[in-house]
Amino acid sequence: MSEKQYRVSGMTCAACVNAVEKTSLKVPGVLEASVSLASDTLKVSVSDEFDEKELVESIKKTGYGLEQENNTKSIVLEISGMTCSACVAAVEKALRNIDGVQSAVVSLSSDTAKVEYAPERVRLAAMKEAVKRAGYEARLTSEVSQDERRYAREKEITLYRNRFIVSAVFAVPLLFVAMAPMMGVPLPAVFSPHMSPLNYAFLQLVLTVPILVAGRDFYLKGIPGLFKGSPNMDTLVGLGTGAAVIYGVFATIQILRGYPEYAMDLYYEVAGVLIALILLGKLFENISRGRTSEAIRKLLDLSPKYALVKRGSSFVDIPVADVEVGDVVLEKAGMAVPVDGKVTSGESSVNQSMITGESIPVDVKKGSKVVGGTVNESAPIELEATAVGSQTALARIIRLVEEAQSSKAPIARIADIISGHFVHFVLVVAGVTFVTWMLLGYGTLFSTTMTIAVLVIACPCALGLATPMAIMVGTGKGAENGILFRNAESLEITHKAKTVVLDKTGTVTIGRPSLTDVVPWDGFKHEQVISYAGALALKSSHPLDRAIVEAMEDTSSTEVSEYHVQAGKGISGFVNGKLVKMGNTRLITPDDAGISEKLSELNRAGKTTLLLQVDEKIAGILALADRIKETSKDAIKDLINMGIEVYLLTGDNETVAQAVGKKLGIEHIVSEVLPEDKIALVKKLRSEGKTVAMVGDGINDSPALAEADVGIAIGSGTDIAVESSDVVLMKSDLADVTKSIRLSRATLRNIKQNLFWAFFYNTLGIPVAAGVLYTTFGIRLNPMIAGAAMAFSSVSVVLNALRLRNARI
Repeated sequence: MSEKQYRVSGMTCAACVNAVEKTSLKVPGVLEASVSLASDTLKVSVSDEFDEKELVESIKKTGYGLEQENNTKSIVLEISGMTCSACVAAVEKALRNIDGVQSAVVSLSSDTAKVEYAPERVRLAAMKEAVKRAGYEARLTSEVSQDERRYAREKEITLYRNRFIVSAVFAVPLLFVAMAPMMGVPLPAVFSPHMSPLNYAFLQLVLTVPILVAGRDFYLKGIPGLFKGSPNMDTLVGLGTGAAVIYGVFATIQILRGYPEYAMDLYYEVAGVLIALILLGKLFENISRGRTSEAIRKLLDLSPKYALVKRGSSFVDIPVADVEVGDVVLEKAGMAVPVDGKVTSGESSVNQSMITGESIPVDVKKGSKVVGGTVNESAPIELEATAVGSQTALARIIRLVEEAQSSKAPIARIADIISGHFVHFVLVVAGVTFVTWMLLGYGTLFSTTMTIAVLVIACPCALGLATPMAIMVGTGKGAENGILFRNAESLEITHKAKTVVLDKTGTVTIGRPSLTDVVPWDGFKHEQVISYAGALALKSSHPLDRAIVEAMEDTSSTEVSEYHVQAGKGISGFVNGKLVKMGNTRLITPDDAGISEKLSELNRAGKTTLLLQVDEKIAGILALADRIKETSKDAIKDLINMGIEVYLLTGDNETVAQAVGKKLGIEHIVSEVLPEDKIALVKKLRSEGKTVAMVGDGINDSPALAEADVGIAIGSGTDIAVESSDVVLMKSDLADVTKSIRLSRATLRNIKQNLFWAFFYNTLGIPVAAGVLYTTFGIRLNPMIAGAAMAFSSVSVVLNALRLRNARI
């Protein structure tokens, strides 16, 4: 028995519920049926004879619509054993062929597979088994800690380093022995090809065997892949070097049979040197690939392993994994905060630069929120844990970066299509090369040489690494700068944005009112105005009054009596025996033309004005406004200089909107908008063929963020609607919008460079290796040179991707 859930449309009352339930129970195979009018859902328990089509048709005949709810789950698998793009194609094919798997995206750079599947139709064990049959190993990423991954990468680097050293130790003398007669360097008589050809051959064979052992994966994994129908780079290397060794053994046997002339063409050195060079390339590649994940390592290193948690009357040092929500944690000065929490005791400064990129420490006190991974700098504080483990802001950031790095950009699709058939194509070309040169009468030795060159010069690695390496470095670079791309597609499309729509409040401005002007009147002094206004404001919780309190230097309570609030007008009370009123013109009528003129001037500037009256005498004017962030003006100027059209959206009135837009140099200003108006504008701009980026606080603007081509949520990184956005900016800094666009441009430029090199290298290298230039120009490619070119082509792609780490954004 299994359960299924469907979405029912057309139900309006309890009778509808009853009708759907009865109809469902009449369908063969339906054992139980439960309908909810509140959520418009139908849950059924079914047996093996259940026919979904019959249920849909039956419900439809009753007058309702039925569609299965999306029960798709998504998991990320750690894949081991992949070496090139052909491996990626093989794993993707193995996973996609499983009934119930809807999509599978494999990344060579992060050795992961992101799988979306229907849990009622396929189990994890089936996925692991399918990957295993393809010749690889799969584990859930949750089963693999970051420390294990780091250890596995270091182990792999050590493995390739040791194998390269072994191969090099024997390849150097092998190359010397093989080339010495050609260079006129005499060898001892016992190993001379002319005096002792058999010893000469056996010496090379003995030197070759340890190299073959060091490169055994090319044969143990590569050759079987050919018979499984999923050949990869190891297959090409195994076939190429194997052919050289087989020919060498054949030549040695011929010498043994009395044909000493074979001593001059043994080809052991081709196999030995090729394996050494390719192992060196793999070593460099793994070292470089390890560097691309530094961004995640840096984030992981932010979180301490232990925390001081209150147990009874004392604090005990326990593993962070054991901290629970509600625990009280002590943070001493200089310690990293282990979990997200709320300060319950003490005051300090917290350095959040590692999370948000903000260099200035933030002051915290009782009630302040603190994010795990930040550093307490000045004094001890106690905090109550509000989020632990995978629920912390730091864990969410790491999860976002990992998901982005394991996803694929649309630009990678062409490379994926080619990679899926590349090795098969090379095998065909190699076969055609051998047959062609044999038919032209060049003999077995020459034809074999050309075939080996074709097999070893082809580099599916460069194709497979071109896009994911750049994506991995690009997303890591973004994370280091407080810019989180949700996936590779977000990173790719961001650079296409030609229109940026900005929400004003909280995005362009700080998002709360601040006291901007104090205009004393009729003999009152500035300090007096602030003192009287602040005394009343301390009694209020209104945002305007809180802004006045924040501007006070002395917040010690002044005696206020008969405090009264008049909704929509203002507040009043007796301060030190004097009747003080503060509010708008509905509470206090201006009695002076000068006052009225000043009020109009401040209102035209987009400010909210309050009048202060002391004993029936106007004492001054207080003006408040949502201040523009210091970086907003320069950021918008940068966007305009980049050729991007900027729109400003605000719910404020036309006067305020125009005042803010004028200060920022924005031409397109839309005022008095509701959330539905924002999404309507985004739709209109997109219908005009524009690629639109919507920038908002990620909460009130979520519909417009979801509708835009690129939704950019700007905020603190803890209370942002990640689900609605494509890019999350950890700092509340509009300058990061331009940074995200520049980073996207730099990453796409890097990907195109990598793809060009990968295609150019293979397009040029394979024909030259096949000998197209030999008959005309006498140019032929030595297999050792071909192997060196192949080994370093993938390394060059990785190194080019690593240049992104130094990109100026």
